[in-house]
Amino acid sequence: MTASQRRDLRDGILFTLPFVLGALLLWVGPMLYSLVLVVLDWNLITRPDYVGMKNLSKLVDGRDPLFYKSLYNTFYFTFFSVPLQLLAAFGLALLLNQPMKGLGIYRTIFYIPSITPAVAFAVVWIQILNPEWGILNQILGWFGVEPIKWLFDPAFTRPAFVLMSLWLVGPQMIIFLAGLQSVSPELKDAAQIDGANTWQSFLHVTIPAISPIFFFNLVIGVIGSFQVFTNAFIMTRGGPQDSTLFMVLHIYRNAFEWFDMGYAATLAWVLFIIIMIFTVIQFRFARTWVYYESESSN
Repeated sequence: MTASQRRDLRDGILFTLPFVLGALLLWVGPMLYSLVLVVLDWNLITRPDYVGMKNLSKLVDGRDPLFYKSLYNTFYFTFFSVPLQLLAAFGLALLLNQPMKGLGIYRTIFYIPSITPAVAFAVVWIQILNPEWGILNQILGWFGVEPIKWLFDPAFTRPAFVLMSLWLVGPQMIIFLAGLQSVSPELKDAAQIDGANTWQSFLHVTIPAISPIFFFNLVIGVIGSFQVFTNAFIMTRGGPQDSTLFMVLHIYRNAFEWFDMGYAATLAWVLFIIIMIFTVIQFRFARTWVYYESESSN
């Protein structure tokens, strides 16, 4: 190894060292420690006690009914919010990909809600969903719909959270927009030469070309939806009747309200495994519908 190569290696190690140390101390280390907590009973104050599989058995044998409730709430939110977010983000990207005046302003307007602080986001939606003078009930009243107690009726709280999630499609919209602008014009021209109309070109050229973008947004959306926490913590605290008790909020309660760190760590690892399973399933089935241009040239 020459002196120049040694300098490059040294500089590379020095530049990557902060990230490596940060990952080890703030990510890998806590994950491994949480794995140890699974077999411990610890309340953050007294000395941890080894309890073996007690925390896991509590989860499996049904002694924690809130686990199944929080799991159901999380699945509900995921299965309804993710597809709607993808459709909304893709629809907005299609609209904002058209030539029009003030395009940059419209893109900014639709993106800003996604960078709104969580507390401000929650406060705004508390006003929107207010059962007495909220703007959403006023709009529905124009069509003869009776006022809905969005955050006070267990039948409507989960749909309300799904509705709120559509306000945060800005990042997905930007990614879709970048994908639409990267579609090769030559492919569209070739489709038109072959006699394809606008709809056929969109369906058989544009959609396959941006299928990796759909896949990326789907994976990230599912992972994010399983970790919903802030809105439920600020707006409803899991109520009413635990209808907004999501998995991460249940983990938080066990850890920092009931000080059962061992069981909270067990729940966290269960959630991690569920997310990994869903991610693997998505990658498995992606082979049947995701098109990568590089594959066609091999």
